[in-house]
Amino acid sequence: MKSNFLLIIFLFLSAFGYAQGYDIGGVVKETGSGLPITSVNIQIKNANKGTISDIDGRFTLKGVASGSILVFSYLGFKNFEYKVTFTTMNLSISLQQDSKTLDEVVVIGYGSQKKRQVTGAVSVVDSKTLEILKPVKIEQALQGTVSGVNVTTTSGAPGAALDIRIRGIATNGQNGPTTIIDGYVGELGLLNPNDVESITVLKDAQAAIYGTIGANGIILVTTKTGKKNAKTKISLNTYTGFQETSRTLPTLNATEYALLLNESYANGGKALPYPNVSGLGKGTNWQNEVFKTGVPIISHDLSISGGSDKVTYAVSGSHLDQEGIIGGGKSGFLRNTARVSLGADLSDKLKLKTNVIYTSLNRKSLNENGLASVLFNALNIPSTLTPYNSNGDFTLAPTTGLGIEIINPLAQIATTYNDYNFKKLNGNFGLDYKLFKDFVLSSSMGFNTSNSKSRSFAKQVNYGGKVFDVARSSVSQNAINDNDYSFDIYGTYTKKVGEDHNFAATVGNTIYKQWGNGLFATGYDVPNNSWDFADISLTTGILNAKTNGSYSYDERRLSYFGRAQYDYKGKYLLSAMVRRDASTKFGPGNKIGYFPSFTAGWVISDEGFYGEYKFINFMKLRGSYGTLGNDQIPNNGYISQLTGEATYVFDGALVNGSASGQIPNPDLKWEEARKFDVGLDLKLFNDKISIVSDYFIDTRADLLIPNIPVSGIIGISAPGASAPTINAGTVRNSGLEFSIEYKNKFSDNFSMSAGYNVTFLKNKVLEVNNGTGFIEGGSFGVGQPAPSRMEVGQPLGYFYGYKTAGIFQNQAEVDAHPSQLALGANAAPGDIRYVDVNGDNVIDVKDRTNIGDPIPNATMGFNLQLNYKNLDFSAYTFASVGNDMVRNYERDVTDANHFRYVLDRWTGEGTSNSVPRVTTSSTANTVFSDYFVEDASYLRIQNIQLGYSLNPRFAEKAGLTKLRLYAGVNNLYTFTKYKGYDPGASNGAPIGGGIDYGFYPIPRTYMVGLNINF
Repeated sequence: MKSNFLLIIFLFLSAFGYAQGYDIGGVVKETGSGLPITSVNIQIKNANKGTISDIDGRFTLKGVASGSILVFSYLGFKNFEYKVTFTTMNLSISLQQDSKTLDEVVVIGYGSQKKRQVTGAVSVVDSKTLEILKPVKIEQALQGTVSGVNVTTTSGAPGAALDIRIRGIATNGQNGPTTIIDGYVGELGLLNPNDVESITVLKDAQAAIYGTIGANGIILVTTKTGKKNAKTKISLNTYTGFQETSRTLPTLNATEYALLLNESYANGGKALPYPNVSGLGKGTNWQNEVFKTGVPIISHDLSISGGSDKVTYAVSGSHLDQEGIIGGGKSGFLRNTARVSLGADLSDKLKLKTNVIYTSLNRKSLNENGLASVLFNALNIPSTLTPYNSNGDFTLAPTTGLGIEIINPLAQIATTYNDYNFKKLNGNFGLDYKLFKDFVLSSSMGFNTSNSKSRSFAKQVNYGGKVFDVARSSVSQNAINDNDYSFDIYGTYTKKVGEDHNFAATVGNTIYKQWGNGLFATGYDVPNNSWDFADISLTTGILNAKTNGSYSYDERRLSYFGRAQYDYKGKYLLSAMVRRDASTKFGPGNKIGYFPSFTAGWVISDEGFYGEYKFINFMKLRGSYGTLGNDQIPNNGYISQLTGEATYVFDGALVNGSASGQIPNPDLKWEEARKFDVGLDLKLFNDKISIVSDYFIDTRADLLIPNIPVSGIIGISAPGASAPTINAGTVRNSGLEFSIEYKNKFSDNFSMSAGYNVTFLKNKVLEVNNGTGFIEGGSFGVGQPAPSRMEVGQPLGYFYGYKTAGIFQNQAEVDAHPSQLALGANAAPGDIRYVDVNGDNVIDVKDRTNIGDPIPNATMGFNLQLNYKNLDFSAYTFASVGNDMVRNYERDVTDANHFRYVLDRWTGEGTSNSVPRVTTSSTANTVFSDYFVEDASYLRIQNIQLGYSLNPRFAEKAGLTKLRLYAGVNNLYTFTKYKGYDPGASNGAPIGGGIDYGFYPIPRTYMVGLNINF
């Protein structure tokens, strides 16, 4: 009886124990490295209950019965099962990488592929990297994290565009890659970084599946979606910070300026402008007047995601508000986004997926990067002038000695009025239908529709006889509508034959249409000369010339594509693809292009002869070759269209009319990129070290070159007319990429991840068939020849000018040297000595030569992440080596301010051999030469961040699954010898890039933030 009673008690307690629910929590990490794994699926076996791990690998499940089995699963790792007992509370789960199968999936275009089977040059940036870097624009996250990719800023101003170059500059036309967002063509810079799950960069012939839009590389963006059988997850990410300029340039103070100007006037035989310099002091530091400190930036992001057996969902919204470090309220960037993602299994065979993104942005900007820019004026206006006169009005810069360009930059800011509003709705709708066992039919429709409005006001103002004077106020307003859609339908067939042979084939069709229109108008005489009344409907003035214009366009592309993949035992890998594109951008005889490619791989580590070397876990050799296209040129280049630009004189009166536009070229055809790549992938020492290396050659033929010079008899200088676009060049980029990553867990409390990548690049022009053998571009100073060229045997966009050989120290050296009179003035002691390159004993235009290259020889990135208990630290750096830049932010008028390096000028024999004398007399010292070309190599600390995560046991008491606080700095410091603001900036032009008019510096940003998961 007693034993039966004990048995009843035991059974009761057992039943109670199994009925009792426990709160389970913990962290999921990688075996070996100890690094946390994000988005691991944690599911109760045979139950509709689960969750996913957060960015720090942490998870929480409430009310789990004892005896339940937790299944931990994540792509690229072996599934792990854990049985819950009454002692289970805080778990530490380690997942092992499945090195044998490497099941991590990589998006490759119209499908995906296991990472071990990828045979192209493919790089991936994950959401964790984006979370650490906190980029304002997502392009910034590619700088230093992906080998072969170089991101340059056109400006540090809020909302300014960034240029992405994959494996160098190959054409003097459009060089940017094409972005594909969840299967449709989109715009990378408009995305909210927190909405992105991963970014995949296709750098070689793997991109041939995209045909005519793949020549500059493809960036595939996968946005975040909900997870199946996951409870609702709410994530709030927010940060706030302040910005300041990362650099100021050393200009002369008032006393130094006056003394230097006196010397210059004396050397020119003129009366001293400042007979008494006492009391001038330091004067006005115009950069301090222009740059602001403590400029705010705020970002908020909220997302909700989850899913059941049949449906997944993700909803998010974000708000970014960034003010400019110049101009206060006259410069800023405001972006709001909203996104909805939905996936549904409509049946066992039919699946629906959709993703819709809405973006709204507003931008205000100042004049920058040119002779008229705010910074150009701040650098050149004399420090002896004050911002305001005795009446409290802006001080006018005199024309005598300063010309008609330099004005008070504070007055320029005050009289700048503009506003740009942009709204865009884009997304896609897709269906996957499993027609039969091995065949899936997929269809997707992507769309982009955007509307923008801009308004700029030219206030009636007098700067004192400057080119910026405005006699009549005016307002210009623009309205632009751009649209496109793409429809893709393709079938994917997979088949396994026997145990060793695996086949996959994809065949499909793409229809793409792009259309839009624009309307432009200007009204004169704005009421009250005020921004508040700056609207065309209120203007009353009349102008004889035409004050409005419009355009419309309609372009289409029809494509067919196919891809076949085969592997034997997973170690011999073959892939072939072809695409046929037809585009309305080309004439009847050249509309169609064919773009084939081939890739292959060999997993050497799977061979029997390879052995069981413990330190090598995986080795794959791969290669690719293919042809891709580029049609990124203005529309309708093969025909001539009428424009509304023409003005004629009839009976002594001006009459507006129409004229022929661009000279037609009916022979326009595709620009072709022939890409070759061979690479090696390695994993060593229990997967702690990963190495990827590639050697590539990218030859771009039949370059589409716009504005080709033609006979003056035909005429292209009339308003609305322009030179033709022709296929007239070949450029080759070749180089080596290498990246290495190390992950290790040194103890239960400390783990580390470090990565380094480097790209060596050589650019060479092989052919220029335009009749002259070269193409010029860019500008330097005022009225000087173009400083950049595209020419056979040289790098694309190299600097073309005079070489120098120091400073003439005495008259004997001047007399012994070839005459420099052809450059504009006889030389004198203290002037720059130019090299007689062709040896004809005279210095003239024939002596111009290669004096610099804006393309870097090498770019590299180093990234470090450390985790100690609840603390985490990260640092990201980027370096560029061998890129040159032209110093073009100094105005050569007599009374402009100077930079402090002129204090080392020549003042007599032996005083200087690098900086020429100052004088008001005519010299040839300002002609374009290597004196103005500087080595702009640099190393930049892009981001450092320190974070602390609250212990999950304490966070759970507040109903949270994660609470992380962090502080960081973006653009902490740049190490460089370059004298300008930003050695990594460019105006984006292939010919004429790297010429610095005073680039708006990238701000240094200090931020504190909070990550919360519910």
